[in-house]
Amino acid sequence: MQIYINGTFYSKNDAKISVFDHGLLYGDGVFEGIRVYSGKVFRLKEHLDRLYESARYIMLNVPLDHKKMTEAVIETVKKNKLADAYIRLIVTRGTGGLGLDPFKCEAAQVIIIVDKIQLYPEAMYEHGLEIISSSILRTPESSFSPRVKSLNYLNNIMAKIEAVHAGVPESLMFNADGFVVECTGDNIFAVSNNEIFTPPTSTGILEGITRDCVIDIARNLGYTVSEKLLTRHDLYTADELFLTGTAAEVIPVVLLDKRPIGNGKPGAITLGLVKAFKELTKREGLPAL
Repeated sequence: MQIYINGTFYSKNDAKISVFDHGLLYGDGVFEGIRVYSGKVFRLKEHLDRLYESARYIMLNVPLDHKKMTEAVIETVKKNKLADAYIRLIVTRGTGGLGLDPFKCEAAQVIIIVDKIQLYPEAMYEHGLEIISSSILRTPESSFSPRVKSLNYLNNIMAKIEAVHAGVPESLMFNADGFVVECTGDNIFAVSNNEIFTPPTSTGILEGITRDCVIDIARNLGYTVSEKLLTRHDLYTADELFLTGTAAEVIPVVLLDKRPIGNGKPGAITLGLVKAFKELTKREGLPAL
């Protein structure tokens, strides 16, 4: 494995950053997860656009421009020779002192890791997964924008711990008003009466790249897709549920809080979207190998 750090490649054992990096000390930085399919990087421009948007929000100057960052990502994929992989692109504030002041940090650091990933077992894509409702509320936008993909993921991690303790792979999170937001690492969709619904950004979701992709696919297939405030009742009574995310891709949900969704099996619309998404990933992408 070859890991990119500030323009230099290191082996996994030699790839190191300072313990004084603000990314480590305070979760001060941003990141993106990106997929490689058949040697092509999927939706790289969209991921980089979101990375720079997140960085602007937290007043972090990314040391590479869009073009050079694209080149760095492509080069790292080539170095690792993985036709199907997951890219973790990280920008930290850089090395500073034992204090919060970000302006005392040295130059921001860019780290790029290319490796394999499997978020859920393969069988769950065929048979569906079980999730629970978390007691952990999503961080409100009035506190810190959930649309920023920052290195501070404790809110999500606490909800993930609840899922692990419950013996399921994922937790569903709500906002302070009781509306459905998203899962710890995935956006959520509900299907009712052949219409598809997903929470709007105003509820506190991270605006997923895969989410947007699936919305486009569904509309092209002739389905009505709407952003709508969703309650627990809406999900319990839905015909189908599914999650989307860069690592998760598109995966059906068949149990929520021990309640079967629909007939307790992956629905036809969900399975159709899973297939359509896989077909799209074979066609699209920026060649890297």
